[in-house]
Amino acid sequence: MKLVQQSAVLLLIVACCQAASLPAAEKDRPNILFIIVDDQSPFDLKTYNPDSILETPAIDRLAREGMVFDGAYHMGSFSGAVCTPSRHMVMTGRTVWHLPNALGGKHCPDDILQHVMAAVFKHAGYDTMRTCKNGNSYAAANKLFDVVRDATKRGGTPETGSAWHGEQVLSYLNEREAAADDDPFLIYFGFSHPHDTRNGTPELLAKYGATNHRDKNSLPPANAKQPPLPVNYLPEHPFPHGHPGLRDEVAVSGVWQRRDEQTIRNELGRQFACDEYIDQQIERVLKKLEEMNELDNTYIFYTADHGMAIGRHGLQGKQNLYEHTWRVPFIVKGPGIKPGTRVTGNSYLLDVLPTLCDLAGIEMPESVEGRSLKTVLDGQQDVVRETLYGVYCGGTKPGMRAVKRGDWKLIKYDVLNGTVHETQLFNLAANPHEFLAEHGKSEPLLTNLASNPAYAEKLAEMEALLLSEMRRLDDPYRLWNQPADGPVSPPTQKKKKRPGKK
Repeated sequence: MKLVQQSAVLLLIVACCQAASLPAAEKDRPNILFIIVDDQSPFDLKTYNPDSILETPAIDRLAREGMVFDGAYHMGSFSGAVCTPSRHMVMTGRTVWHLPNALGGKHCPDDILQHVMAAVFKHAGYDTMRTCKNGNSYAAANKLFDVVRDATKRGGTPETGSAWHGEQVLSYLNEREAAADDDPFLIYFGFSHPHDTRNGTPELLAKYGATNHRDKNSLPPANAKQPPLPVNYLPEHPFPHGHPGLRDEVAVSGVWQRRDEQTIRNELGRQFACDEYIDQQIERVLKKLEEMNELDNTYIFYTADHGMAIGRHGLQGKQNLYEHTWRVPFIVKGPGIKPGTRVTGNSYLLDVLPTLCDLAGIEMPESVEGRSLKTVLDGQQDVVRETLYGVYCGGTKPGMRAVKRGDWKLIKYDVLNGTVHETQLFNLAANPHEFLAEHGKSEPLLTNLASNPAYAEKLAEMEALLLSEMRRLDDPYRLWNQPADGPVSPPTQKKKKRPGKK
């Protein structure tokens, strides 16, 4: 009998040791809270712009307790609705020209819906829930979440604004708590704001000195509480951006085509009111996770689908490739992430899905083209790639292209049927705000360097790098000074399925 007892004890010890050596994904799989807002420049936030007057204590907490990415980008868009390809990239982990809605799906697997975010996590045993805006997204992938509570909420009341999205997440967490549901969860916590129309709550509009201005024939009132003009503000862009009649540049309620100081400062005040209201909802959810003892085992991602201009460089919308719009805020907090750290990252939003899979111990779908950021989150490296590519061609073709490597960035414009050919070369270490000659800076590096003979060699190097990235990523267009080795125009029909393939 004693021998049997000793054997049982020995087996128990061995079992405990084996359990202790199991990877975290098998013992205690982490939860995921993925937060994405609609239209937010990283430079709204104090963590990216210490001079910002915006108050976001919950987001500041995530930055303080997690890792901030200073080089996170959304890759770009072939549509004026920049949100749409951006959110397809988040859901699929695929590059911009390889999305199911790009080029008629030419470069996308026919079975991609089996490998999108919700499908992958549900197959791995996760409970999945989402709340976000309606439209300009990937509807077929959105429907695959177990719980879907989507609605566009851009008003200034709890029922019509961001609090509604917060309430959906809190309701879902309360239901899990009541049911004693201990399955790991993936929550896609999306917002409809700060996308226009930026109807903030009365209290927060008053805090930032803003009004919901609706009269095209008058200026909004000036108010000392309004945010100051951005450092790279211009009253107009120095040349046409290549998208005539673009809604975001000519028809946003409260701004329209105006770029005067009063209009821009008022609109920034409206933006900040919406930003802070979002922050309040994030705080509510963080508090609930703490009460449920789930916070310490939850990875929290905070980002936006793309940035936003609002007066920067004389632009209003998201259809450009300056840093304020091409970049996105990106903050990650969770188990094993060293608090208060900053990295460059050189990440795209399409890296989100492989990163979530890696953190959760889930096999990454073969369809994923993004790169896991886990080695960055673990502190093993600072970047996951050296070169970044950007595109906007939702207006006239071929459109805009950008490439960045190290301190150097190139932007090219080939728009309006060849009547606008512009090249910009920036040293971002010296000129992070991408000042142009129109900003009137005296320092020699604080301007576009493309026409400076001293940088001709660097310009040629970046031009070659851009062409290489365009070829690698199956960009279907070529710019005026590039070889004509790409299609003149992209196909519009989905490729035919192979015989017998379902």
